Amino acid sequence: MNAFRGAQFSQLVLGTRRFAESGLRGGELVAFLEGAIESGLSTVDTADVYGDHGTEGLLGEAFRSSTSLRARLQIVTKCGLRPRLGEGSTRHYDASRAHLVAQVENSLRALNTDHLDALLIHRPDPLMDADELAEVFCALKQSGKVRGFGVAHFRTCELELLQSRLPFPLLVNQIPFSLSNLSPISDGVLTQCQKMRISPMATGVLDDHSALSEHLAPSLAGDRMPYVTSVLSELAERTNVTADQLALAWVMRHPAQPIPVIETVKLERIRLAAAAAQLKLERSDWYRLLEAAAGREVS
Repeated sequence: MNAFRGAQFSQLVLGTRRFAESGLRGGELVAFLEGAIESGLSTVDTADVYGDHGTEGLLGEAFRSSTSLRARLQIVTKCGLRPRLGEGSTRHYDASRAHLVAQVENSLRALNTDHLDALLIHRPDPLMDADELAEVFCALKQSGKVRGFGVAHFRTCELELLQSRLPFPLLVNQIPFSLSNLSPISDGVLTQCQKMRISPMATGVLDDHSALSEHLAPSLAGDRMPYVTSVLSELAERTNVTADQLALAWVMRHPAQPIPVIETVKLERIRLAAAAAQLKLERSDWYRLLEAAAGREVS
């Protein structure tokens, strides 16, 4: 388990963004979640909008089917993103008091639980009132409905603003970070996470919709992909692990201790990912992959 300011998350997080389209239901979903727990993935990441607002309900059905399952999981959910609804409406962000309070109640009902282990603001809202949001967080925490809080896709200044209004630490900033997205290294997000001991929960590292193949690191796109995959393949052959395990190990090697979100409904991929959590890349290999992904040598 990863411990940040008293919060406990598993080293890898199970992502549910594609659960609704997977067809997993009832006993199959319960068995899948139990298999994930056995592999060490006891933290589940979801959102109120996932699966056309249906994924939280699928998890809730699983918790009703297996009364012991909820107690063995840490549930992280996100809200604050409103989809376009009907003619004339606009997709927008909403970190207002009324919306967040209503969505937390909806999430608790859908998930069939009395508390959320962590609530994240899904996207930074330009109209966010930091004082109002802090008051909402404090009220939800005091009520016991939400135990910890975080954000997703926040820039360093946005996270710093919100944290300045809170009497307790934020726990998570969920960000895209992988060999195909190096931005958190250069924009200061990972530095801030390490400084403030906030968990960077990394998305886009490994999922079932690989841009390459079922066995290679996912989400690698653009002109650098051939170089990255070539180095991954060479290192994989030398170290006797898979390319996607190396891609995960590369992310987890950063001292901010990123927690990758694994978007899959395949237990075999979860087991491979769990094994990758035990890998420790040599510093030179880490930099070699960085060089391949960035397209330039360290100067």
